[in-house]
Amino acid sequence: MFTLYSSKVGFIAILAIFLTFCILSATTSAAYVSLANQFLIPHNAARKTVGAKPLVWDARLARYAQAYANLRRYDCALIHSSGPYGENIFWGGGWGWTPAQAVKMWVAEKKWFNPYTNSCNGEQCGHWTQIAWRDTKRIGCATVNCYGGRGVFTTCNYDPAGNYMGERPY
Repeated sequence: MFTLYSSKVGFIAILAIFLTFCILSATTSAAYVSLANQFLIPHNAARKTVGAKPLVWDARLARYAQAYANLRRYDCALIHSSGPYGENIFWGGGWGWTPAQAVKMWVAEKKWFNPYTNSCNGEQCGHWTQIAWRDTKRIGCATVNCYGGRGVFTTCNYDPAGNYMGERPY
């Protein structure tokens, strides 16, 4: 009788540990998916306006973006990583900047891009053209609060990269 009771207790303990692990994994996964969607949804909505295929979230690119954002959190400098991917970076002063707001700022450059002349009419529009680049398929992004209350740093990496001189984004 004691052995049967012990195995029931052991089984219940293992089941409880397993269920706890499942709940924690689901919570972590949900938070990760939520962050991914905060970037993906506005990117793909913008791409749809020019007939570009939707991007997919890439965990490798997200890890790259997170590692770089972690470096920039000390100074919040708008310096590109010079890595192998296309990249957009954003800094917003204060707290509370969302991924969607960063993407909105990049997409706002669309107004400067002239698809007929493939130029930015003397303004900055490279963030927009990277978002809309027809050959880009994957994205990974990260956002961090900068130390000392200096704002929020956000970066997105794109693969394959875009913005090649003389080529049209779409």
